[in-house]
Amino acid sequence: MRTLSVTCLTMLAASASVASAALHPVVEIEEDIYRYEPADNGAGPMWCHGSTCLVRLGDDLFASGLETLPGAKPLNNCRWMLFQRSGQGWRKVCFDASDRTREPSPLVGFSDGRLFLSANPTLNADPNAYSGPARPELLQFTAQDSGKPVQRLLPVWSGGPRFTEHSYRSFAADGPNNELILFQNVGYTHAEWTFLDRAGRWSAQGQLKWPYGAEYSKPQPIRVCYPNVMLKDREVHFCGVSDIVEPNEQWRAFKKQLTGREWDYDFRRLFYTWSSDITTSRFEPWVEIASREKTCGWISPGDLWAAPDGRVHLVWTERALDERLREKFFPGAEQSHSLNYAVLQAGKVLARRTLLAAEEGKSNERPGRGRFHVTPDNRLFVFFYVSGSDAEGKSVSENRLLEILPDGSVGESARVPFEKPFGDFMTATVRAGSPPSQTLDLLGTRQGLASTISFARIRIR
Repeated sequence: MRTLSVTCLTMLAASASVASAALHPVVEIEEDIYRYEPADNGAGPMWCHGSTCLVRLGDDLFASGLETLPGAKPLNNCRWMLFQRSGQGWRKVCFDASDRTREPSPLVGFSDGRLFLSANPTLNADPNAYSGPARPELLQFTAQDSGKPVQRLLPVWSGGPRFTEHSYRSFAADGPNNELILFQNVGYTHAEWTFLDRAGRWSAQGQLKWPYGAEYSKPQPIRVCYPNVMLKDREVHFCGVSDIVEPNEQWRAFKKQLTGREWDYDFRRLFYTWSSDITTSRFEPWVEIASREKTCGWISPGDLWAAPDGRVHLVWTERALDERLREKFFPGAEQSHSLNYAVLQAGKVLARRTLLAAEEGKSNERPGRGRFHVTPDNRLFVFFYVSGSDAEGKSVSENRLLEILPDGSVGESARVPFEKPFGDFMTATVRAGSPPSQTLDLLGTRQGLASTISFARIRIR
């Protein structure tokens, strides 16, 4: 048995003492950035929630937005916008004056001050065309001259993949090392990926093949979407949810009776994979982290953080079952809504726990999406939304913050005193190159404000 030195014991005790102190989140800023018109094209400003549209570079904050073009027809009826916040507040500094797209454009930043926006303009010149080919590109900006792109980068891919407006792309950066990675889906078989190194070269490319559902009545690849991706020292971590047409034939037929639609999608299996060195183009076998397959439930990825000690932290939400199907297919099952956490190392789950759950006949405080926040001393926090009602039946709609303590336990959650809580949100995350911080920057939608994208800053005490 290894013996800890007195110094190590003292450090651990001090860390535990600091971590166990009561949290007092202070809202420093709460403001609106822009309003938008729904595009009715299956996407929206928060649709790329696995990545982020908010990046901090020094004292400057950048947010990408999505504008619906008047008179344009779906699917490619939007364009990207870029906003910058300085001491005078938010202002729109740039927008796409020529191209049309469907999805929002995530951002990443480098420690040397470069900002990158991921765009996916359609190549179809016919404004009435419903869909068609698209061209992935990156636009590089600087904080000093954000009014126009300094450079347009065309990623290098393996072979000649046929991209469309349905990119489901993921964008991540290692800010300190000035490197980035871009994933973009191709149909239901795989994601293409490409890596930009610190020398400015697209030095590695490949395909991430989806896990295979051999157990289905009709075996097929299990497309993985809305992933959280982290690039760190050329390690890549990737965690997303299944997104395929309902594979259970009985359930699909029953859903068609309810909705009249031929299709309905499966979001109920959480998968993780990683590469120890992306320049080798090798990913490890897929690991299934969670499943709600038995009762036609639902899972949504929340966030991912690869810690300095090699452990990977995950947070996600689950709904136990589809209540429309309960009476016919699983009448004894009970509903629950939960916010879940796990820590992994080398693909093995070391620990998992439920951070908050609303269970049928018990508590009805329902957790929504959760995000990690990392401080400069590597303290790990979870920011999340809660709705429903408390034990006394009083309506609940609020954001909370809790800490994952050094020993893996969880501290008490604290309410964040917003005027209007954020129901859906992104953060200025280390996964997009923003540095760890004592302040938590948020971009998202607030309760009671339809079609409005807002910003907030929280100081953690």
